[in-house]
Amino acid sequence: MHENGLQKKLTSFIRDSAMVKVITIGILILLLMIPTSMIQDLMRERLNRRDKAVTEISGKWGMSQTVCGPIVSVPYKKFFKDKDGKSSYNIQYMHFLPKTLNISGNIDPKRKHRGIYEAVLYNTVLNVKGSFEFPDFHDMNIDLENVIWKNTVLSIGITDMKGIMSNIGLKIKNDTIAMKPGIDSRDILTNGVSCKINFNDSIQMLPFEFDLNLNGSQQIKFVPIGEKTNIVLTSNWPSPSFNGSFLPKNKVTSKGFDAEWNVLHLNRNYPQYWTGSKHYIHNSAFGVKLYIVADIYQQSMRTVKYAFMFILFTFAAFFFSEIMVRKRVHPIQYLLVGFAISIFYTLLIAISEHFGFDQAYLISSIAIVVLITAYSKAILHNTKFSVAVFSVLVLLYSYLYMVLQLEDYALLIGSIGLFLVLSSIMFITRKIDWYSLKFDDKQ
Repeated sequence: MHENGLQKKLTSFIRDSAMVKVITIGILILLLMIPTSMIQDLMRERLNRRDKAVTEISGKWGMSQTVCGPIVSVPYKKFFKDKDGKSSYNIQYMHFLPKTLNISGNIDPKRKHRGIYEAVLYNTVLNVKGSFEFPDFHDMNIDLENVIWKNTVLSIGITDMKGIMSNIGLKIKNDTIAMKPGIDSRDILTNGVSCKINFNDSIQMLPFEFDLNLNGSQQIKFVPIGEKTNIVLTSNWPSPSFNGSFLPKNKVTSKGFDAEWNVLHLNRNYPQYWTGSKHYIHNSAFGVKLYIVADIYQQSMRTVKYAFMFILFTFAAFFFSEIMVRKRVHPIQYLLVGFAISIFYTLLIAISEHFGFDQAYLISSIAIVVLITAYSKAILHNTKFSVAVFSVLVLLYSYLYMVLQLEDYALLIGSIGLFLVLSSIMFITRKIDWYSLKFDDKQ
């Protein structure tokens, strides 16, 4: 009999203790982080699938392009003593960059779909002109007698050769030279076009000009190889993202953008001429990305980061309802509510792939708010509590949407929101005697 009495007291303590209920709720919240993690994996999988589809579309049109050039490479003989003490030589290159480089063009973008996925493609016709100044070979300890002038090469680096849409005619003085695929020296460039040019020590200034008709996708970049580099781009794309080592002077409207970069050789970490592969110049690249504003995967990934807060606050609403209306909510019922909150994120990503993020957020949040509100009414039979749960959920989903829209102020809004929630909970529970708190056995 004594053992049965202890067992009944223990059972009653477990059923009625507020502390035990709080611990139980904490364990349930931690358990619900497992499906939340699985949902994040699902979102990453959908994102990877999108990226593969975009890559397939871009691969047939032209990938992201980086234009680097023109660069003049002059071969010369470098002599050395072999192991037998005989004089021998190998061929090396002296590379030098333009004195001035001016690029202008218009980017004509278009959207391409594959199933539910979308890629941004573009065509651009760039006018490139400038001039080379004869370099100081003596400064590099190169004897002009060892220079092989007839094999001087002018090269233009292009990331994806599939994007070249027309022949490239290089205008030098009164001549037009057809560019050919391939790069003679890979000290600086790996992909691109090149041609041999007439160059020698009697030429002090070498002007050039060519047009480049290029297809690409998502973004285009340039390497500022001129002693003075000026690049002007226009487009009707309304949401550009300027990136890389230098930002332009720009004007962005709903009808498109205008951007202009002016870069000096002092702004980068390599000189105007050198030998071999001493310098890696591509780190100085800059350009513009044709950004898709409604990136549903990025927004959905940001949304799921707030899952813990949603579950915590919703469970808190149910817990305080138990205190106020003196009716218990079973852990299984807490768990079902938690699963409903988790399903919101799968609904969000699934619907947004077809109707856009804003519409998906509205549909998913309404569905979950109605479901949880109806369930709370069914298990507690208390209209006031159901209205309270409805209000909490509406505030939570409205708050999250506002945070997602105001990304730069997310931390500020989040901190203020948490402060207000904590203050409200402290105010509501200020008169509760937690030591004597018991739950009614009746449902």
